[in-house]
Amino acid sequence: MPQNDIAYGKIQTVEELGRLARAHRKQRRLTLETVSGLGNLSTRFLSEFERGRETAEIGKVLKALRILGLEVIIQPRGQVVLTHRTGKIHEKTT
Repeated sequence: MPQNDIAYGKIQTVEELGRLARAHRKQRRLTLETVSGLGNLSTRFLSEFERGRETAEIGKVLKALRILGLEVIIQPRGQVVLTHRTGKIHEKTT
């Protein structure tokens, strides 16, 4: 799956976060076992996280996202942060 087919951006539910993480992992051709080994996380936890289980521990979720090369950005609602391949961030208020 090309990276452009993944809907990165605003996440409103645990299910959306899990689906995004799973799509990104698969796009990078990583197995649950590989991510598990890199982060000392169980494959069961990773599978439940990707399926949107709401009881997932936030610390483990953040660790899994870091391993996948993803980051969480917190910002006020209505504000859009646009990033470019250069890594520069431009803020735009909607």
